[in-house]
Amino acid sequence: MTRTVGLVGWGAIGRIVGTALAQGAVQGAELGCIVDNRALGDAPAPQLSFEEALERCDLIVEAAGQGVVREWGERVLLSGTDLLIASTGALTDEDLAKRLRDAGPGRVYFTSGAVGGLDLLQAVGGLAPLSDVRLTTTKLPSTLEQPWMDEELLTRMRTATGPVEVMTGTARDIPVKFPKSTNVAASVALAVGDPDAVRVRVVADPGAQHTRHVIEASGPHGAYRFEVAHLPDPGNPATSQVVPYAVLRSIGAIAGRPGQIL
Repeated sequence: MTRTVGLVGWGAIGRIVGTALAQGAVQGAELGCIVDNRALGDAPAPQLSFEEALERCDLIVEAAGQGVVREWGERVLLSGTDLLIASTGALTDEDLAKRLRDAGPGRVYFTSGAVGGLDLLQAVGGLAPLSDVRLTTTKLPSTLEQPWMDEELLTRMRTATGPVEVMTGTARDIPVKFPKSTNVAASVALAVGDPDAVRVRVVADPGAQHTRHVIEASGPHGAYRFEVAHLPDPGNPATSQVVPYAVLRSIGAIAGRPGQIL
């Protein structure tokens, strides 16, 4: 069965995902429509409202930010349509996460995005809870600036000549403060099963040519360390170039593409 995809968002992630789907790059999936609140002149599929997308498609792919998940996630699942979430940071809202888990008959999926090793963390968690999980994310200062920051912090970030610690907290706290830059923290929390158990450190580095994520975890059965360094997307430096391809891989897995590593 071919999955008909409604793509929400036609930005840095959505354009790559939508173009690939329209070109038949994912076996078992086709682009049915695009949902975006801007007028699109070059889209390879009809631009529809969210309600129209739910009628036409059996898989909604969110590539437009945490707000879409909060506003539409439960309605998508209640309509019987499946939902693939890229902005996993929304799931640090415990009430929202519970409502999405309980909603149906549609199914909810998450993409790994810019980080790896999540499947192994989930497997290890089946043996015993991990006792120590830490994530350090390093990005260019300009991608981390937020409206809530005071002048002292902004000045330190803007004038830094080396790495500057911007914030520390749990995987529940950090994605709320950096809604476009720290979905990785939420993804690690989903894999571990407890956002309060994941300690996160956000670092701004003016010399960071790559966006870097380092995950360190340990428990009674072993110790694990994963490090990834991605080039930022030139159109949206807050995200990594690999993210749309992680979304495409996830669509392929949902559509049942043979030979996938799951």
